[in-house]
Amino acid sequence: MNSKNYSKVAVGGTFDKFHDGHKKLLSTAFEIGDFVEIGVTSDDFGGLKGNIDSCELRMKNLKYFFSDKSNFTVVPLEDPYGTTIYDGDFEAIVVSAETEPTAVKINEIRISKGMKPLDIVVVSFVLAYDGNPISSTRIRSGEINNSGNLIR
Repeated sequence: MNSKNYSKVAVGGTFDKFHDGHKKLLSTAFEIGDFVEIGVTSDDFGGLKGNIDSCELRMKNLKYFFSDKSNFTVVPLEDPYGTTIYDGDFEAIVVSAETEPTAVKINEIRISKGMKPLDIVVVSFVLAYDGNPISSTRIRSGEINNSGNLIR
């Protein structure tokens, strides 16, 4: 995927304990999209996952990580769908295998509203050195670091 295929792409997540899996997901969005909207779960919505950094901090970290780019926006997500069910300009959504069902539901909602469905681009998990996926949960528990190296 070296050329941009879409004018506007959506990608969303909690993005807590920013790690190599997040980098792959977001890099894919930038590779295929001229403009990327990154949705970050709000404190209320993201807080369902447990003890995570504030939405403000997670959004700030993303803006810092992509400070060399200007073709994106970072917005809070109050629900699993964000602006994708209202904004007809989106052409694609980038998801992990874990969140693909949400993208399918987004398309169902879009179709029911007479909107064009999004192309769903599924990005495979980045594996830690033990062969299991890197996840924020594993990082928070002290099992691995952000690059997937085992800690204990």
